[in-house]
Amino acid sequence: MGRQKGSTLTERARKTVPGFDSMYKKLEQKIKLSGLSTSTLINYGRSMAKISLHFGKTPLDLEDDTINEYLLEIKAGEKPSESYFKHTVYGLRYLFRLFGREDRAIQLPPLRRKSQLPAVLSQAECKRLFRAPKLLKHRVLLALVYSAGLRLSELVALRLEDVDSDRMQIRIRQGKGNKGRYVVLSSLALQGLRKYYLAYHPKAYLFNGQVKGKPMGKRSVQWVMRSAVRQAGIKKQASLHTLRHSFATHLIEDGVDIFTVKEQLGHAHIETTLRYIHIARNIKRTDVHSPLDTLYQS
Repeated sequence: MGRQKGSTLTERARKTVPGFDSMYKKLEQKIKLSGLSTSTLINYGRSMAKISLHFGKTPLDLEDDTINEYLLEIKAGEKPSESYFKHTVYGLRYLFRLFGREDRAIQLPPLRRKSQLPAVLSQAECKRLFRAPKLLKHRVLLALVYSAGLRLSELVALRLEDVDSDRMQIRIRQGKGNKGRYVVLSSLALQGLRKYYLAYHPKAYLFNGQVKGKPMGKRSVQWVMRSAVRQAGIKKQASLHTLRHSFATHLIEDGVDIFTVKEQLGHAHIETTLRYIHIARNIKRTDVHSPLDTLYQS
């Protein structure tokens, strides 16, 4: 629904705001050539469309004071949206740089990063979560996400040939920023995957969707997680990404060095990984492994 709404706004701006169509085409071309995600184009396009429809002009034709007042209105609104404010500022910066107006991008207000630490499941909660789903497919799916610290987009894109049982690795073809990497393949996760394969016989994608030849949808995966959290009696605000946070935290608690954890997660900067140091407790060993393999040893 969000994508349709964003597309409608962009289409309306392209038809009604002078100069928006040519500006958007250049923005779209640059984002695609830069290898940025489709969601980046949608978010930037939607935010640029909103401000353009609001004033009847593109941001390139607006004064700096007008743009700053608009941003202030967003921040001071009755229901301020942090994500919309962020996409608007980032979108404006990207747009001005694209059109050689770096001076304007510099004058835009800085974005403050929230320092709130992510929620992490305990080992006992992970065990309850993986037992909760009735379907083998769902149990294996959740355990695999935790075992390798996968993002949702990485999970649904996995193909059968990406699981390398000889090297005990999983190939991530395009992670965040379109960067590929290899992550650890848990021996316990591999056992589950083999049982799942014999029972479901997936084709092409590791987790097939209802439509033939298509992967399992992101919303379906999120539903599996929500249902499992509820059935497991977990009271924390846990999403599928919580399993990735738990993967990183449990690895550090098991003594795996921070640089190895960074590479497993596919982080571009070590600072992103360092936050898990503040969550981890009782740091133990220094060997490299999947946390799923030690989950049932305690």
